[in-house]
Amino acid sequence: MYERHDEPLLPWGQFLVRFARHGGVACLIVLASLGAGVVGFHEFAGELWIDSFLNASMLLGGMGLVGDIQRPAGKIFASLYALYAGLVFIVVAGVLLAPIVHRFLHKMHAAERRSKPGRKN
Repeated sequence: MYERHDEPLLPWGQFLVRFARHGGVACLIVLASLGAGVVGFHEFAGELWIDSFLNASMLLGGMGLVGDIQRPAGKIFASLYALYAGLVFIVVAGVLLAPIVHRFLHKMHAAERRSKPGRKN
């Protein structure tokens, strides 16, 4: 997926396409997580669809629940979904940062190779 250390740095246009692909994957992860949260809050907590969407969005955004959950199954789901939402945040951050970090490290490695005399590129 990424160029090897002995290959040249990816041109900006291709890098932006790569970054857009990563952004698309991140969006799919967030949308799938939001959908699972909405369905879960509706089924386990007995909330209306709009309230389920609100609670799933707030947890994925790191804000917390809105309102009280009465059902025990809904409380368990909310707890597990909150833990899951924290992991989704880390995964999405990694997916979005991966091409940027790779480009930075690749560029630094290429600069290091150029600065050492007698070394092949």
